[in-house]
Amino acid sequence: MAVFMVVNIPLFIPLLETVFRPESVSVHPPDAPLSFGTAIDYFTYHFNTFISQFSRQKAVGILTFFIVISFFFKNLFRYLALYFIAPVRTGIIRDLRGKLYRKLIVLPMGFFNDQQKGDIMSRLTGDLQEVEWSILNVIESIFREPLVLIGSLVFMLMISWKLTLFVLVLILFTGVIIGGISRKLRQQSGEAQSTLGQILSILEETLSGLRVIKGFRAKQYLEGIFDRRNERYRSVLTRVLRRKDLSSPLSEFLGIAIVAVLIWYGSGLVLSGKMTAGTFFAFLFAFYNVIDPVKSFSTAYYSIQKGLAALERIDKVLSQPEEADSPQAQPFHTFQKAVTFQGVSYTYPGTTSEVLHDINITLPRGKTLALVGSSGAGKTTMVDLLFRFYNIEQGEIRLDDVPISHLRLDDLRSQMAIVTQHPILFNDTVYNNIAFGRPTTPQEVQKAAEIANAHDFIQKLEHGYQSNIGDGGQKLSGGQRQRLTIARAILKNPSILVLDEATSALDAESERLVQNALEQVMCDRTSIVIAHRLSTIQRADIIAVMKEGRIIQQGTHESLLREEGEYRRFVSLQSL
Repeated sequence: MAVFMVVNIPLFIPLLETVFRPESVSVHPPDAPLSFGTAIDYFTYHFNTFISQFSRQKAVGILTFFIVISFFFKNLFRYLALYFIAPVRTGIIRDLRGKLYRKLIVLPMGFFNDQQKGDIMSRLTGDLQEVEWSILNVIESIFREPLVLIGSLVFMLMISWKLTLFVLVLILFTGVIIGGISRKLRQQSGEAQSTLGQILSILEETLSGLRVIKGFRAKQYLEGIFDRRNERYRSVLTRVLRRKDLSSPLSEFLGIAIVAVLIWYGSGLVLSGKMTAGTFFAFLFAFYNVIDPVKSFSTAYYSIQKGLAALERIDKVLSQPEEADSPQAQPFHTFQKAVTFQGVSYTYPGTTSEVLHDINITLPRGKTLALVGSSGAGKTTMVDLLFRFYNIEQGEIRLDDVPISHLRLDDLRSQMAIVTQHPILFNDTVYNNIAFGRPTTPQEVQKAAEIANAHDFIQKLEHGYQSNIGDGGQKLSGGQRQRLTIARAILKNPSILVLDEATSALDAESERLVQNALEQVMCDRTSIVIAHRLSTIQRADIIAVMKEGRIIQQGTHESLLREEGEYRRFVSLQSL
């Protein structure tokens, strides 16, 4: 396309000469030998030789035909360029979105403690969209315009190097001005994307907490927060758009100013006989071919600066350290002996108070450990460290005498399954939520559901196991959701089963049925149970009583009842 765009320029010289010169077209060869400076003269000579055998009207017709053909190919190749670059643009965004999603999955849990969900969603949606609009939309300009610019400048230098100096001054002057404005644009664009992330965070919290908002009549309070963030985004985005929209008018004004100077200076050359009118008009046409790329470049530069701000926000996520195996990581296939906590202490990043302090406890294979204590005692943190959601700062957790930091993450987590206090389900079918990506059979899924006391209510759903349960399982009751997560853990058949308040959402009847099923599943299986209900923990082989990140008592239910302490007080409260 760029080649035909440049070729169009010299085609206008013989056309203009034929139309505007009253005398016959000259077919005398140039006196000077062929060189860079005389190339245009030789082109005109050979073209005039070709058309001299025709009448002036026929010559004009032939010339216009060649010009039409040239413009046809120029625009044909322009379309083909855009046609073939379309899958490149969309492919880049697809790859970048996939890379960002995969990165989010492998980031450590500590990264998300300081991040708002809405801001992360903004990077995956709004920032990527900004990259596509601001960078990939102008990618053809980045490759095309230099070719057009160079070709046009070469043609202009062949006609007059003095006139070309004005063009170079324009490019330099425009670049200095636009560069100064664009630096501020990039900073403001980053601020706009960050503010949009805050808006999405408020929206996500609002949708998650609608029952609380309506119940506490907090509508006006949240509207005020949202409106302030929304107005802030409008204000920042307005400044960004104003700066971005300045590029085209500024470039056009500078271009017209230089054209005026060129017309004034070039007309003097024509009147003095140093340049023909046709050549001068061709020069102006070439200059127009320079102005358009310069304007496109300036607009593209503004857009790229705006897109780079979004790209930097994406790169902050992509550059985060991932969960990774240590160099000495070794495979681990079968859990055989015990889980051991040795002097484990932990403090969450960004805080100063210890969540766990000098935890020492051993859980033999096939036994059940119950963790008891008030909220904030550190029970869930112990489980998170066992799964290596966070890295241990002090002490060690061992599986079969091997520190878990020396095990491959996939091997470690393949030994365990967890049922959390709040059921975590996905907007998918019942079957897929229980199977959850595992190669399995319908019979195995149904067996797991029966053990978890979920089969009966699943059969009553409209499409049975193929029923969609909605976002987060909203189409099910709290007890039904929890039983599905228990079925999912049962299907995995893990060596170590973790139940974090797994029966807290069940009614009395369902709790009894599920508790009986869980006791069968936990038989001869290593289990860690976090619970407040006495019925859940009293059959545990080891009960650890926690307070303020420490284990203050441990033993069996009977041995702890014989001691004065926190556990006896806990049991007495349960008996009231």
